[in-house]
Amino acid sequence: MQSTSFQSQGQPSAGRLAVTILGAGHIGFAMALLLQQSGDYDIEVADRDPVRLAEVAALGVATRSISDDASLEAAIAGRFAVLNALPFHRAVPVATLCVKAGVHYFDLTEDVQSTQDIRSLAAAGAGSVLMPQCGLAPGFIGIVGNDLARRFDTMHTLRMRVGALPRYPQGALRYNLTWSTEGLINEYCNPCEAIVDGVRTTVPALEGLETFALDGVEYEAFNTSGGLGTLTETLAGRARQVDYQSIRYPGHCAILKLLLNDLRLRERRDLLKDILETAVPTTDQDVIVIFATAAGMRGGRLVQDSYSARIVGTEVAGHRLSAIQLTTAAGICTALDLVALGQLPQHGFVGQEAVRLGDFLANRFGVAYANDGLFALPSAVSVE
Repeated sequence: MQSTSFQSQGQPSAGRLAVTILGAGHIGFAMALLLQQSGDYDIEVADRDPVRLAEVAALGVATRSISDDASLEAAIAGRFAVLNALPFHRAVPVATLCVKAGVHYFDLTEDVQSTQDIRSLAAAGAGSVLMPQCGLAPGFIGIVGNDLARRFDTMHTLRMRVGALPRYPQGALRYNLTWSTEGLINEYCNPCEAIVDGVRTTVPALEGLETFALDGVEYEAFNTSGGLGTLTETLAGRARQVDYQSIRYPGHCAILKLLLNDLRLRERRDLLKDILETAVPTTDQDVIVIFATAAGMRGGRLVQDSYSARIVGTEVAGHRLSAIQLTTAAGICTALDLVALGQLPQHGFVGQEAVRLGDFLANRFGVAYANDGLFALPSAVSVE
C-alpha cells in the first residue's frame, strides 16, 4: 500500500480559503484529510454525530455540531465554499442556503431530480458556483465520456462502465457496502437517462445486462441511475447511443431483481436499507474499475477509443483510505481546486463536462485517478 502526501507551496494561513465540509462520514473524513494535506484551505467539518466529529477533530481540523437549519446556515455563512457529503435528499436545501449566502456549492449526489433542481436555482441568478455530482459516477466518468466524445468528427456510441467492488468478494451477492446505502438503492430503483437512436430518453434500472472480461476478470454490467450526470444533455444531437452501467461480479443483478421486483422491496426502500446494512458487511478492501469506450468517425474512418483504470486504496498521512473514499474525495476536491484556481466558471451551474480531462488528471487531487491508482503527488500550485 502506497503512502501519499498532498504538498503545498506554503500559502500563508491568512490567505487560505475557508471551506465547510458537511458530513463527517467516510467520504467527509477523506475530503477533510486531502484538503488539510494541501495546506491551502481552512477547513471546518460539520455533522450532528459527535463520534464522527471526534474522528475528524483528531486530524487537527475544526469541527462544528449541526442539529437544525439555524446551525446549518451558520456553518455556511461567510465561507468560500461548501462541500456537501450529506445524503442526497439534503442536496437542494443546502444548495439553496449556499445561493442565499453567496457561497460556492459542490456535492456528490447521484440523484437526477436533485441535480435538475439545483440547476434551476442557478438559472434564477446564483452569484456563486453550483456544481453537483463531483464524485466518481456521476463525476469523473462524465469528464472521461466528454473527453472521448471530443475526439470524433461524428460520434456513434459512448458506453461508460464503473464499479466500486470488493477485492475479495464473498456470498451470493459478491458485494460489500463501500459507500452510501441510500445512494446505492437510489441507483438500483430510479429510471436511467440515456441516448437511444439519437433521442434522449430513460431506460429501466437493472436492465441491459451484459458480461465482459477486463484484465482477465469476469464482470457483469447493467443500467443504474444517475451515473451520466448531465452528459446526455451535452451530447444530445451529437451521438446515436450513450449509456451508463454499473459493474458488478456475475450474479449480482439477478439477486437484485429478486429483491426489488419479486419481493417488491423497491416499494419499501427503508426495509431494503435495513436488510442490506444488517446482512452485507462493509469493507475498505475495495477496487474501482472504470471502463469507457466510444466509436465514431474521425478523418473519414470508423474508429474506436477507450479509457480504463483500476484504482485501489492508499494511505494518506498515515490514514488508510479505501478506493471509493479516495476517488470520491479526490473528485470533489479537484472541482473545488479548479474553481479556486480560476480554471472553471466562477458562478452559475457548472456541469462535469466543463472540466477538461487533462486538467483534472494534472490536478494535485485528480492525479489520484492517474496511472491506475499508482501515483506520487506533485507539489501543488497554491490557490489565490
